[in-house]
Amino acid sequence: MVGPVHPKAMPVLLTTKEECGTWLEAPTEEALRLQRPLPDGLMREVARGERHDGEAQGL
Repeated sequence: MVGPVHPKAMPVLLTTKEECGTWLEAPTEEALRLQRPLPDGLMREVARGERHDGEAQGL
């Protein structure tokens, strides 16, 4: 799903509070285990294409 947008990206998608804690506080080796494919059906694409709401504005 990410490949068409950014071919080299490997996002880490955290799905529980425990995973968030691991990502933020655990040793690197343990945290990097969260960089894995999600089970089928857990992620879906909700929008794709050109952005229509304008560019982001700086503060």
